[in-house]
Amino acid sequence: MLTVGLTGGIGAGKSEVSRLLVECGAVLIDADRIAREVVAPGTPGLAAVVDAFGTDVLAPDGSLDRPRLGSVVFADPAKLALLNSIVHPLVGARSRELEAAAPDDAVVVHDVPLLTENALGSLYDVVVVVDVPPETQLDRLVRFRGMTQQDARARMAAQAARDERREIADIVIDNDVPLAALHRRVKDVWADLTHRAHASHGPAPE
Repeated sequence: MLTVGLTGGIGAGKSEVSRLLVECGAVLIDADRIAREVVAPGTPGLAAVVDAFGTDVLAPDGSLDRPRLGSVVFADPAKLALLNSIVHPLVGARSRELEAAAPDDAVVVHDVPLLTENALGSLYDVVVVVDVPPETQLDRLVRFRGMTQQDARARMAAQAARDERREIADIVIDNDVPLAALHRRVKDVWADLTHRAHASHGPAPE
């Protein structure tokens, strides 16, 4: 098994890269999706979040109002750290369960938005960073996600700087390119990852 940590700043297009890697044959473990699961209604995770932040972060149906919670924590580093201290251990435990269930010869891609911020690079055999300039991030967040410039800049500021992400990367995927070029780059990266996976298990079969 080869474990890959996939990360990138908000708006970098990491989800598209992870989708393409799955098409190539990767097993995807999506930290964002798991983060939603562990704070679903009725979970201990949601109860812990409400204890920390109050019932104002709940939607009328009792689910977590993620935009409201985001507006609270992304403007306050201490509150963001508190939220992370609740959610990250739950996400980590579930991720390890899913990884253990993958085939022995799999390339397992962990889609981890805050890999750099939480110094998680050493947990993976390979770190892949999806990279775009900050101005591209800002434009995408405003145009495609409907954020105000102020909200978008706050989300970006809460994450690691571009240079910090690139510094921990074993492989960088430039996603400030046309979609066809991105597809070609991901296929090249997949060939690299499968080569590494085979090398870690000895010579590939003839």
